[in-house]
Amino acid sequence: MQASLACAAKIGAGSPCSTRWGGVGSTRSAAATALRLPPLAAALPVSGGTRTSSSSSKLFLGWEGAIQQQPSQQARSKRIVRAEAYEADADHEPAAKAPPQLNRLKIGIYFVTWWALNVVFNIYNKKVLNAYPYPWLTSTLSLAAGSALMLASWATGLVAPPDTDLAFWKALLPVALAHTIGHVAATVSMSKVAVSFTHIIKSAEPAFSVVIQRLFLGETFPLSVYLSLVPIIGGCGLAALTELNFNMTGFMGAMISNVAFVFRNIFSKKGMKAGKAVGGLNYYACLSIMSLLLLTPFAIAMEGPQLWVSGWQNAVHNVGPHFIWWVVAQSVFYHLYNQVSYMSLDEISPLTFSIGNTMKRVSVIVSSIIIFRTPVQLINGVGAAIAILGTFLYSQAKH
Repeated sequence: MQASLACAAKIGAGSPCSTRWGGVGSTRSAAATALRLPPLAAALPVSGGTRTSSSSSKLFLGWEGAIQQQPSQQARSKRIVRAEAYEADADHEPAAKAPPQLNRLKIGIYFVTWWALNVVFNIYNKKVLNAYPYPWLTSTLSLAAGSALMLASWATGLVAPPDTDLAFWKALLPVALAHTIGHVAATVSMSKVAVSFTHIIKSAEPAFSVVIQRLFLGETFPLSVYLSLVPIIGGCGLAALTELNFNMTGFMGAMISNVAFVFRNIFSKKGMKAGKAVGGLNYYACLSIMSLLLLTPFAIAMEGPQLWVSGWQNAVHNVGPHFIWWVVAQSVFYHLYNQVSYMSLDEISPLTFSIGNTMKRVSVIVSSIIIFRTPVQLINGVGAAIAILGTFLYSQAKH
């Protein structure tokens, strides 16, 4: 052992060293020995020129054998380079995020697509309901179109099918039930009143959200959240009282839709944590399929095939063949706008989503008033503006 330490001293002085370890003759260059010897020499305890334990002896002999197996100086250099590269890899910084300008552009595209699809859906939905006043079947066709699109996408490989389990479908059931009730209630509302009025009442959803979460979940909110509900409730009330085409069925449909969608959002938070993780695209597809299964028997019971057939014949006779296009458009665009909204949740913050949802209602209300030439009194417009402003303030205070 003392010989090996003496050899190390020679190497430090820049001289080559030749010695014998364990009865095996080995000559090492200064660079090769310097690479391996100092750490081991420091690690091995020495007492009176002998190794102090059998474990130290085994470690020493194992180290000596490893040196004998080194093929060449070039190979050792390559190993050193690889070791350094591995260490650099372990400490590397994460990939740089996308530039803020690109991120803003992506969010802008999501919002424009979301709003545009929603506006188109509401226009065609109202046209269909004006000519064909069967909201239960209309709601069913919307879910059927979305389910068919996603099943075809999975079958053709355009979209990878979700990897689900029983826990996922159990957690999805209450979400689908609430979604079905909210969807049908909103469609019933739009079959009775103007699109703008339905969406003004639906802008009161935050107020229902706060009350339901407080009563059923025991959640508390800052004072600013409660204060933001004042203009929401006041604006919706003012708009409802001054609505020229007020209808109680339409009003109650919008109110029930608010309650159902609040429960849907609450159940969605719990449901998306249960079972296997499913992205926004496939999550809404599974939701549509289950909602379709829940809704179909109730739609048959509420309206029935006889009314659907006779109503369809009257609509085609009064509107013309392009009525079929209206039905297809409202069904497909309903799925697409909801699909984009669920996909948006994977990319943007809840606050950004809330602001986008608020502005979506503004775009729907304004476009529907223009396209359908809905008569609006000044006081009615003021009430709608106050309600929308309250919704915006709520999104700011909540997040």
